[in-house]
Amino acid sequence: MLRISHYLRALANPSLRVLGARGTPGTRPPVVIWNLLRRCNLTCKHCYATSADSEFRDELDTAEALRVIDDLHAAGVRVLILSGGEPLLRDDIFQLSDYARDKGFFVALSTNGTLITEANIGQIVAARYDYVGISIDGLQAVHDEWRQLKGSFAASMHAIDLCRQHDLRVGLRTTLTQHNYPQLPALLELMREHDVQKFYLSHLNYSGRGKRSRKADAHHAMTRDVLDQLFEQAWADVQQGRDTDFVTGNNDADAILLLQWAQRRIPEHAPRLEQMLRAWGGNASGSGIANIDNIGNVHPDTYWWQHTVGNIRQRSFKDIWLDNPDPLLLQLRQHPRAVGGRCGQCQWLPICNGNTRTRAWATGDLWGEDPGCYLTDSEIGLSDSQFIPCQVVYEHA
Repeated sequence: MLRISHYLRALANPSLRVLGARGTPGTRPPVVIWNLLRRCNLTCKHCYATSADSEFRDELDTAEALRVIDDLHAAGVRVLILSGGEPLLRDDIFQLSDYARDKGFFVALSTNGTLITEANIGQIVAARYDYVGISIDGLQAVHDEWRQLKGSFAASMHAIDLCRQHDLRVGLRTTLTQHNYPQLPALLELMREHDVQKFYLSHLNYSGRGKRSRKADAHHAMTRDVLDQLFEQAWADVQQGRDTDFVTGNNDADAILLLQWAQRRIPEHAPRLEQMLRAWGGNASGSGIANIDNIGNVHPDTYWWQHTVGNIRQRSFKDIWLDNPDPLLLQLRQHPRAVGGRCGQCQWLPICNGNTRTRAWATGDLWGEDPGCYLTDSEIGLSDSQFIPCQVVYEHA
């Protein structure tokens, strides 16, 4: 995850403390994304969990889930993102949330938003979530098509308004595709109109139903254009003192593009930015990020459900993650990783760390080059190829 606004604020105000230095992989407890259940009221085309509106067998019950929270706390984990499926479909969601908050966790709720209504907003406020992330994958027609439920856009936007009316910090999350690419300016305007503090742009990862939808992935030129818009908006907000947070995920080449943007727009700050990005170190699957699925399997991140490194019903999280890690975790924790193809020859490998391995795996080679990398050969130090920008026509409705 690239915290764009965090780095730009640090450039504008050198006295700010910079977070996110990598340290020694495997020695620090990770951020844990926990899929509490697999059931969801939507069947989104890019769902990594391949969720559906039905019950799934062998999921952790309340007593087991409470023990997991204790286990994570004992392992030193302090950031917990509650996800699904749709976590609000779980009857004990607020009991688990309260228990985690009382233990001192930073607790975030990751939801599609359609189930947040006047009937339960009081419980959501009482749960004291540090952050509520709500998915908006385009304007109404595009969002409803990708979420495969007519009216889901309106319901999710209503959820955002309810959360903001009760002063909950909200994030608008968008997975970039060819279909919503032209709508980014309108989505950023929605962010302003609805007083949303955070905008998270996720690149499409080829996992679950997302693997079947890869033909809809944004073209490389589209991706670059969208990121340039985000960088400009984030920098403008920093200069104007706005409390906003622009973040991208699932494509660590974004850091190199941010550095190139800084070299053009604020060249006096580019050397310090490069230093911070090298300390950050790129993709952190298997080290800074961990995932627990609905039946207790532990994965390097949420897109790795095809590989399990342990189960918390059988071993403690500390043993799985820190004391006796799976061989794949050890490989992922190499920095820089031993990757091949363009990634292995890239001059920016120490910053990007080989990008998203599950996209490479989807093309047949776990340690091969990431097909989602949009950097040209010349930009990564291979040859003198030329990038040809696309012509963009924005849709605001």
